[in-house]
Amino acid sequence: MTPASIQLLAQYNAGMNQQMYTAAAQLPHAELVADRKAFFGSILGTMNHLLVGDSIWLRRFAGHPAAYSTLAHLLDQPPVSGLTQSFGDDLPALLAHRRRLDALILDWSQQVTAEHLAQAFAYRNIKNEAFCKHFGSLVLHFFNHQTHHRGQISTLLFQAGVDVGVTDLPAWIPMMAEGSSQA
Repeated sequence: MTPASIQLLAQYNAGMNQQMYTAAAQLPHAELVADRKAFFGSILGTMNHLLVGDSIWLRRFAGHPAAYSTLAHLLDQPPVSGLTQSFGDDLPALLAHRRRLDALILDWSQQVTAEHLAQAFAYRNIKNEAFCKHFGSLVLHFFNHQTHHRGQISTLLFQAGVDVGVTDLPAWIPMMAEGSSQA
């Protein structure tokens, strides 16, 4: 994990979330809340779960010794109450929260350094169990979790007759001239 890869993943995350919400907007509310036997039930349920997971991890990341200024305000907010906490019961409510989180993630990605990524990071899970793990690996999990559940959402949307479009990361990787290198 490098700061540049975190910035790329933050851009990919924000762009794919916008693409996913645009696709979901093609369906009526009843289709979005229909139980599709997914881990989190419906399309909206899975979208909400992504908000929950991102909120939990960003609040944890706010406690990093680097004291990220973009995340500092999260420490003053109550923690997410559990994996089923609701951020809204319709697409516009979830989209508003999603946009705020994606802007926060983009800003935070600009503050992460290689030194931060190499550090051990202590945190507690929602059961209050203590862990200390490699911060760069946890950041990788943060983005992988998003991709995992967006894959589920895009499958659910496709089954409902809506194509999200290209979801592969290489579509977001900038072109480079042959023989060039990037620091």
